[in-house]
Amino acid sequence: MPFTLATWNINSVRLRADLVARLLREEGPDILCLQECKSPVEKIPAEIFAGLGYLHMVARGEKGYNGVAILSRLPIEEAGALDLAGLGHARHIAGRLENGVTIHNFYVPAGGDVPDREVNVKFGQKLDYLTDMRDFFRDSRPEKSILVGDLNIAPREDDVWSHKQLLKIVSHTPVEVDHLGGVMEAGGWCDVTRADIPEGQLYSWWSYRARDWDEADKGRRLDHVWASGDIAAAGHGSRILRAARGWDKPSDHAPVFATFDL
Repeated sequence: MPFTLATWNINSVRLRADLVARLLREEGPDILCLQECKSPVEKIPAEIFAGLGYLHMVARGEKGYNGVAILSRLPIEEAGALDLAGLGHARHIAGRLENGVTIHNFYVPAGGDVPDREVNVKFGQKLDYLTDMRDFFRDSRPEKSILVGDLNIAPREDDVWSHKQLLKIVSHTPVEVDHLGGVMEAGGWCDVTRADIPEGQLYSWWSYRARDWDEADKGRRLDHVWASGDIAAAGHGSRILRAARGWDKPSDHAPVFATFDL
């Protein structure tokens, strides 16, 4: 059963419900994983998405911050929600499809502005969150699983506009990249996007601070689609919908897509 999945940090699902609806109408992914929903679950405008055929949703939310949701045209049941690093944040939700595939949707902490846990509590929380992710997947190694989300790290040199200039910038520091690599290794995860698009600059996020984000093109690939090793070969058709970054009142992230033949 082939299905197409997309992941998107929407930066407020209520504020940008029309953009979510546009994506569902125009691109029609079978499953859409959202991060930074900034809404209690009961206030997510699920009726709008149901009207477009997305009758199923699993989610975790909180008022004004964080929040993750999986919208699906395919039947899906909740398969757990992790509270990592003891933060008490709505940063993970898992859903299981009828074919047995588990989808993990993560929103990893951004980590603040200073890449030093001694002076920046948020950076320490980010590293602790990634450590807990590593330990979880080491202890329960995933099978027939997909992991997506805003992981807030651009790991490769060609995942950022300037490797040298961003080495000391949160999201591309060596310690963060190392921690993310630990998560990937512990779970036997494969980077589906880069398996499909192995070479060249590739971004999913452009700062709101840029006057002309498109022309400046100082992006980072913060949003990811991974698959467990047993199904990684089933993933294909990866793409980033860059155009969505230019929609009216957009998120600063663009949706990332992949198709799986499972």
